[in-house]
Amino acid sequence: MKMRTSVTLPAVVLVTSVLLAACSNDAVAPAKVSGETAVASESQASSQDKSKAGTETVKEDYSVAVAGYRAYAVEQIDAFVKETEKFTDAVKAGELEKAKALYAPARMYYERIEPVAEALGDLDPNIDARDGDVEAADWRGFHRIEKALWEDNTTDGMKEYADTLLSDAKLLRAKVETMDIDAGLMVTGAVELLNEVSSSKVTGEEERYSHTDLYDFAANVEGAREIYNLLKDDLAAKDKELNQQIADRFAALEKELAPFKDGDGYVSYKKLKDEDVRKLSQNLDALAEPLSNMGQVLGV
Repeated sequence: MKMRTSVTLPAVVLVTSVLLAACSNDAVAPAKVSGETAVASESQASSQDKSKAGTETVKEDYSVAVAGYRAYAVEQIDAFVKETEKFTDAVKAGELEKAKALYAPARMYYERIEPVAEALGDLDPNIDARDGDVEAADWRGFHRIEKALWEDNTTDGMKEYADTLLSDAKLLRAKVETMDIDAGLMVTGAVELLNEVSSSKVTGEEERYSHTDLYDFAANVEGAREIYNLLKDDLAAKDKELNQQIADRFAALEKELAPFKDGDGYVSYKKLKDEDVRKLSQNLDALAEPLSNMGQVLGV
């Protein structure tokens, strides 16, 4: 029995030592694995963050172009207020022919920056609504006076409309200082200016009494051209071919307009032949198509 006992104890001690060593190793192992897992998790999270950052769109900075357009809009509206005051003074003074002569040139300043007015609530219909665009009781502005000057051939009864028109012009000037302007508004505005030409100027509907539509036509194109000029370097950096296409088509449209110049203004729209209108319309459509793609390319 003693011999058996002496043999058994060392065996038990040996087994116990092995078990204790194993337990000790097991206690350390999870800590080691846990550390490796943490490092791997951090590395994976870092990779995911980098991947996510790489897919985020970096917003383009068009602040210089926007500042340029704001300055242009203010410049045009300042001139608009000044020329509108001359026009309304002539209306109130009963100077029919002088009022007629001042009407279209004053409107050109407005037509160049019309998208700005359209973004400011009721100012555009108050200033520029045509007969039938609004309720008869609410109709005022340039075209209300236009009807009196050309269809009725008088300034009688227009004093109140003249005062209101000048007041609306001054309100436009005050509001433009605080309005939000961004590259998206600029691009949309350029397209809308050409749509204005297509929908009402080229048809002769805009100036149905005075037939001074070409003044408006030219001013809308000039306003769209100014927006393009401010953004063309950015556009060329992204799509040189589209940029050149727009430039060429502006030039073609302006070339078609040139023969109808008359001193500082334009001939009566009634002097245009059907073929003239067709060519202007074709060049207008040819420009509108690539210009409408400018926003997508610029990402605005």
